[in-house]
Amino acid sequence: MQAMIPIIKRELLSYFRSPVAYVFIIIFLISTTGTTWYLGNFYRSNEASLETFFFFHPWLYLILIPSLGMRLWAEDRRQGTIEILLTLPVSVLTAVLAKFLAAWLFIGFALLLTFPMVITVYYLGEPDGGVMLAGYVGSLLMGGAYLAVSCFTSSLTKNQIISFITSFIICLVLVLLGFGVLTRTLTGWFPVWLADLITQFSFTTHFNGLRRGQIDFRDVMYFISIIIFMLLANVVVLENKKAS
Repeated sequence: MQAMIPIIKRELLSYFRSPVAYVFIIIFLISTTGTTWYLGNFYRSNEASLETFFFFHPWLYLILIPSLGMRLWAEDRRQGTIEILLTLPVSVLTAVLAKFLAAWLFIGFALLLTFPMVITVYYLGEPDGGVMLAGYVGSLLMGGAYLAVSCFTSSLTKNQIISFITSFIICLVLVLLGFGVLTRTLTGWFPVWLADLITQFSFTTHFNGLRRGQIDFRDVMYFISIIIFMLLANVVVLENKKAS
């Protein structure tokens, strides 16, 4: 853990030393607020909850998180600094975890800045704080899963645009798997049990319960498993590059 701290600090400082952090935060806050109040008709819902607020997160993350994660390794590969990083007295796994945690902390900071929504809900009614906390935990876990996918695709190429498109497509498929139209299509192609199994790999399937305050161990483990699998794939890619 101690070996990761300098890399985490370096990565976090790199965000705030460039316009990337500020542009991301501004767009994130505007988009989450805008979708909640205008697309989600927050006032008309007559509910003192953030369920509408969290409903749009899977779609917003499709654009925002790949745009943040596409630079994690692609930029180092393009500039040639990845060779320097891989020769440091730290393992590849440590470097991957440090970069991921720095970006995940940044996403968590952006989520924290949405606290005016919480204040607004408390002002308008008597919400269930546990439900809102579950939504935030679920959103952070789902954001970590999106980010882990982006970390992996970023390690595959020097081109940030290619990394963005690849992670966008992977995450889009994982989002759409939980929607009824695609589920019915899969049922027409595969046996029902197999179609149900495939839909269990959807981000939305596991996030929906969390955003409603239903903390299920299986949903939490799903996102953690996606993060672990993608980060291990990231390590394998970098290990192969280091050996070549």
